[in-house]
Amino acid sequence: MGLWTLLEGFLLLANAMAILNEGRFLAPRGWGFADFSVGRTKSFKGQLIGLIYATQYLRVPLILLNSICIILKLVSG
Repeated sequence: MGLWTLLEGFLLLANAMAILNEGRFLAPRGWGFADFSVGRTKSFKGQLIGLIYATQYLRVPLILLNSICIILKLVSG
């Protein structure tokens, strides 16, 4: 397993977090942004909720990274 494979794996995880819908998936399980109160930001759950929302705001860079990854895969085989 090389560095490129590891980076592709992280890109796939970022894509998976970016497509999670709050109304359908996150809020019914108690992972909504309303549950992300100021006092709970230090917990693991609070940090994970923050990471999910950060990836949702960074969708445009994710689209660019996916495009670069696809082009590199097409060129290199």
